[in-house]
Amino acid sequence: QVQLVESGGGLVQSGGSLRLSCAASGRTFSSYAMGWFRQAPGKERDFVAAIKWGVGSTYVADAVKGRFTISRDNAKNTVYLQMNNLKPEDTAVYYCAASSTAWGSRRVGDYDYWGQGTRVTVSS
Repeated sequence: QVQLVESGGGLVQSGGSLRLSCAASGRTFSSYAMGWFRQAPGKERDFVAAIKWGVGSTYVADAVKGRFTISRDNAKNTVYLQMNNLKPEDTAVYYCAASSTAWGSRRVGDYDYWGQGTRVTVSS
């Protein structure tokens, strides 16, 4: 069982930055691939970024490539999403997720555990 708690969301102006954190419980954090998704009002939950087990490969969606970076600190059981040059279209609730089987997946169904989400609002 893995519990995920996101933090770091808030209100920021267009062009600003935020860093989201996702703290995970459990001793086997390093064995999970981690992902970030986001869901805007009235829209489906979309893939944002993923990072492989241990320390290694990352994968980000085209919509955020060059602006968002995912990283993890296995010693702290935490995964991060650094978001730079934020745009109003980045406004959404951001969710952290863990997968024991599928690294880099864009599919919601491939993730076993989810956090409650943290809201990001970007004003123009």
